[in-house]
Amino acid sequence: SVAGRAMIGMAIGTLIGGAAQWLIQLPSLRRVGYRYEPILDWRDPGLRHVMNLLGPSVIGAAAVQINVFVNNWFASYFENGAVSWLNCAFRLMQFPIGLFGVAIATAALPTVTAHVARGDIDKFRTTLSRAIRLAMFLCVPAACGLAVLAHPIIAVIYQHGRFTPGATAQTALCLQAYAIGLAGYAAIKVLAPAFYAFGDSRTPMYVALFSVVVNVMLNSIFAWKLHWGVPGLAFATSAVALTNFVLLLIFMRRKIQRLELAALLRSLSKIVAASAAMSVAAWYTHVQLVGHHYLDVAISIAVAMVVFSVACRLLRVEEFDDLRAALRLGTKQIKP
Repeated sequence: SVAGRAMIGMAIGTLIGGAAQWLIQLPSLRRVGYRYEPILDWRDPGLRHVMNLLGPSVIGAAAVQINVFVNNWFASYFENGAVSWLNCAFRLMQFPIGLFGVAIATAALPTVTAHVARGDIDKFRTTLSRAIRLAMFLCVPAACGLAVLAHPIIAVIYQHGRFTPGATAQTALCLQAYAIGLAGYAAIKVLAPAFYAFGDSRTPMYVALFSVVVNVMLNSIFAWKLHWGVPGLAFATSAVALTNFVLLLIFMRRKIQRLELAALLRSLSKIVAASAAMSVAAWYTHVQLVGHHYLDVAISIAVAMVVFSVACRLLRVEEFDDLRAALRLGTKQIKP
């Protein structure tokens, strides 16, 4: 069938994209002198150390997929299309996490690891705090934007063919529920690898496994007991993400004695205020352009970005200045 061939084509495209993502890095690796050699020595202490860390890390990562499976299982008990609504909303929620949370964690991990190796816990604490604050700075407004503009964004992306306006409305509700925990998810991407710098991959694993149990309980409560339906499953996921973030903060505080929580809360309050102003502007713009989906999304997002930037300048959000400085530096490095 046409649909079957389309699915096969998408699978092949994904495979080619993954291979290209690997191949595009090979020239850079060769320039820095890396040459692959098929050497595997099980007695090497470095390999053994990596394997000891790998087991708990894999289990912790598997817990996320188990939660996705559990959510889909619960969603299958609702009307037709419920699993699709949940998955479409989840993918949109994952976009800013992958774009910002993973990028920040990848950039911060070598630095925090070096601080731990030198025994400089003060610098580790400062670097980790700044990384979390930057994740909040990027993901809190992203969450607000997704929540406010959920309906037009989903209509533009998905409302074609058999994806009806009713499906758009349900998916929008799921996305709004997911948005509540988006910043928590992004912060977890930064916090969990910080434990690896201490050679501790078990604490994030235990927290992730605990999240599976909590997720099942909250799914039952919100989706069935309170009759929130499919959006209740998304809300449960957000609650689990925020709970995990708080738990990781508590365990990290025990490990390094204290965290720069005052700076985090001060920065977060400013970011929330700027995001609130942005949300009002985005909502007002959206209301004026209802029915013009593409124009609605483009102009509303543009207005939101301008208002958020102005609000950050007025509130003197440090992360805004840090981001501008990093962008200027990156632009200078790109220029020949």
